[in-house]
Amino acid sequence: MKSFIKTLFFAFITLSTLNAFSQNSNKVLFNKIDTYLKASETNGFSGVVLVSKKGEVVLSKGYGWADRDNKIPNTPATVFNIGSVTKQFTASAILKLVEQGKINTSDKISSYFNQTPSDKRDITIHQLLTHTSGISNRTGGFRYHEASKEQFLKEFFESELQSKPGTTYQYANANYIMLTAILELVSGQTYNDFLQENLFEPAQMKSTGYKSINFNTERLAHGYYYNRDDEKWTDWGTTQQHLPYNNNHWYSIGKGDIHATIEDLYKWHVALKNNDVLASKTREIQETAYVAENDNMTSYYGYGWAISKSDSDTKIVAHNGSNGLYFADFVRFIDDDVMVIYITNAFLGPESENVAREIGKMIFDTNYKAPPISRNIYELIHEFMKTNPSSDAEKLPDFLNKELQIKFNDPAILNRLGYSRLKKEDQPDWALALFKLNVKLFPEDGNLWDSLGEAYLTYNQKEDAIKSYSKAIELGSEGSKKTLQELLNEDE
Repeated sequence: MKSFIKTLFFAFITLSTLNAFSQNSNKVLFNKIDTYLKASETNGFSGVVLVSKKGEVVLSKGYGWADRDNKIPNTPATVFNIGSVTKQFTASAILKLVEQGKINTSDKISSYFNQTPSDKRDITIHQLLTHTSGISNRTGGFRYHEASKEQFLKEFFESELQSKPGTTYQYANANYIMLTAILELVSGQTYNDFLQENLFEPAQMKSTGYKSINFNTERLAHGYYYNRDDEKWTDWGTTQQHLPYNNNHWYSIGKGDIHATIEDLYKWHVALKNNDVLASKTREIQETAYVAENDNMTSYYGYGWAISKSDSDTKIVAHNGSNGLYFADFVRFIDDDVMVIYITNAFLGPESENVAREIGKMIFDTNYKAPPISRNIYELIHEFMKTNPSSDAEKLPDFLNKELQIKFNDPAILNRLGYSRLKKEDQPDWALALFKLNVKLFPEDGNLWDSLGEAYLTYNQKEDAIKSYSKAIELGSEGSKKTLQELLNEDE
């Protein structure tokens, strides 16, 4: 008996030690992630993050504003547009119909729609789910323009296929809109009702839905973007204000624009893990790597999820999405039992897409320290122009390299700002300085020389305009020929 008690005592001590170590480790991780996000917040970062490890939530926190004007902060209960993270829910709904015996992924869309033309008759549900139907990524209109279901179906069936069904991966939103049409046809329910009944309610997700919301609208995060023409951050409003109020939402539904909180998305993660909404076999089917997304074959598409490997060769199941303002990333390190959910409502730049992955690096590499997200590059350039004369334009790249912590190498940015300023300046100033700087930084780009020629012409500096257009033509800018010829003809 004494031996048993002694063993039990040491087991208790060992367990307590492990728990204490785990808690301390998670606290250190929390501080690392929080420090990174707080530093990014000072540069304009706005969003929410939830991190779980071994079934324990390490961090669940909001940063920045959900509504700047009314000083409503982002919190874990703030509701965001999750973009194409929506696709996992549409795919799960289709698989729920498979579990119910109502459809098969091998079914052809022609068995549901008599009007299917011959070139699309053999497209299967599997091909829609994996973006291998051959449909163009241009099929369908702008997400917030009105379109009836009938209008979308007509456009889908009349569109020109980009490849033979089943042969090529091409990510196209129209695939998931078509899946939604099939879902509604087979189930006899609306998309939102079916998801609520079969996915969201079983997962206890009470703040998630497509257009139907049953919570205070103050919980909706506004989308913000930096307006480079007005030179300030602009409130776009909420997605609910842009979606059609009627049922003519068939450029948006199924492929994006579901709303959720990080708390609800975590509940979804737990429900998937515990097989509460889909059977384990169904989840395996959904998370199978079916088709390569890139030539390097480093990422594959499943059913509404992208499948890849971590640096330590463990399985990652993830999906991101954006409508141009909001950006969401849902990353599940399956073999490691780690999950990161990240959503922002103020897209600062390319670094805004890497937050979840940066956090992943911090989780698996205790020595890794993520640099904060930089301020929006257009905002930085405008700040420089307000505090420096145009004669100091050549100092701008060093300023950007320091602020961005990477070498500035995007000629399109200065070109866009040059044209923006060209509309505002009556005399040569920053517009011309930006165009001149751009050709100095990227001298082999004919398009930039064409832009410089246009600026010179705007300020009646004809001789310099001719030189710039000539250089543009020399570098292959065919569009400069007509303008140059007109200028030369004026001299004859």
